[in-house]
Amino acid sequence: MNVPVFLPVILPLAAAAIALTAWRSRALQQGVALIGSLCQTAAAIWLLVLVSDGEILVAHAGSWPAPFGISLVADILAAAMVAVSAIVGLATVIYSIASIDSQRQSFGYHPLVQVLLAGVCLAFLTGDIFNLYVAFEILLIASFVLMALGGERAQLEGALKYVTLNLISSAFFLVGVGILYGMTGALNMADLSQRLADSPNPGLVTTVAMLFLIAFGIKAAVFPLFFWLPASYHTPPAAVSAVFAGLLTKVGVYALIRVFTLLFLGDTAFTHGVLLVVAGLTMVSGVLGAYSQGDFRRILSFHIVSQIGYMIMGLALFTPLGLAASVFYLLHHIVVKTNLFFVSGIVHRLYGTGELAKLGGLSARSPLLAVLFLVPALSLAGLPPLSGFFAKLGLIQAGLEAESHAIVIVALAVSLVTLLSMMKIWAEVFWKPLPDGAPPPAARSTPASMLLPVAAMALITVCIGLGAQPVFALAERAAAQLLDPSAYVAAVLGSTP
Repeated sequence: MNVPVFLPVILPLAAAAIALTAWRSRALQQGVALIGSLCQTAAAIWLLVLVSDGEILVAHAGSWPAPFGISLVADILAAAMVAVSAIVGLATVIYSIASIDSQRQSFGYHPLVQVLLAGVCLAFLTGDIFNLYVAFEILLIASFVLMALGGERAQLEGALKYVTLNLISSAFFLVGVGILYGMTGALNMADLSQRLADSPNPGLVTTVAMLFLIAFGIKAAVFPLFFWLPASYHTPPAAVSAVFAGLLTKVGVYALIRVFTLLFLGDTAFTHGVLLVVAGLTMVSGVLGAYSQGDFRRILSFHIVSQIGYMIMGLALFTPLGLAASVFYLLHHIVVKTNLFFVSGIVHRLYGTGELAKLGGLSARSPLLAVLFLVPALSLAGLPPLSGFFAKLGLIQAGLEAESHAIVIVALAVSLVTLLSMMKIWAEVFWKPLPDGAPPPAARSTPASMLLPVAAMALITVCIGLGAQPVFALAERAAAQLLDPSAYVAAVLGSTP
């Protein structure tokens, strides 16, 4: 049994269970959550080190061999996603110590975050399509409660929109799984890849692929299925928004990458052509929505949508460089977007609002926070030498190599508007003086437990940029595994396909 594959899922579940026994002690729950996230991060990095040379680790639950039992599979993509998710989870737990009020903590905030992290890692590691559905449902339950926790009107409205659309997504997902099982009698993804390749009904396979595109497209917030996200992500506390922004849509993107590189390869001219159109429309609609907003977190929420388009672009191009750039973009964006929401939470703590018109003068009051905002903001826009520049450079090069000039032009134009909207936040929040009549910022200082994760995530962003070559090399190895799934299939089924 490959124990390292199980650990990123088991450890946060164990932390959640232990934290629940300390229901009445806020300090003990914080301590358990912190230790659990530290252990999960260590286990996730260990797992990434084990598979970074190309080895694929497989663990079979209950010792039932594939395809009969549930398999957890760690290739480079899955392990990298687990590692960066664990880091974001740890940062969120630390940030939450001071940012989440005692009432929410007493209602089970810390156990819920741990359950969420377990669900995220299970989604990345599962080798079973139905178990992927189970992981999504774990995410939905934990995230719905986290979004509604506190019972404020805006939260409940946002949570209602969030859960409704995600339940629709789950319905499409379950229908797709049912049809796949009816067609093949299999649920293991490695087994499915072989059976679907030999399917006598290629048209039906393509139809099922579109069902999964809708299901995962809702969860990833692609055009035109994204409107639930900017209507809900700005409503909960900043720590909750940050972990949602960093991880949840990326689970949807990961699922799209996994099924459209492993299962649905019979008609790539059509399926990936649809993905390319979706990618371009997602970029444009998201960035235009962001530029039109006047609230810090609503701008960031629309930018999640826009940036998802870049990740789908690399998958749609379906070339080694395109997929590698998508993987790199995923890893970079998780860190950057989480950090921007962390910064928005500090701003809200100081001013009591996120409306740009009521903010100003923060660069003079807190030069450190201004710098810590600029790092992820400029990285999101794709300025060198930060991580976003190399992610977008890889996608642009891949688009030019594939002679997909239209999507390249869209990507470049959207990047420019992204920079303008980030500078809009900079000008309104940090640069301009505080407007007359606006309440002054709170006199209290920002707690170290909130600044430390922001600084750490900014440092990671800089390191990814300055160390882009080894990170991109890892992404290229992940892309090679995705484009040639024979090693994945052999590792899971124990035989050469």
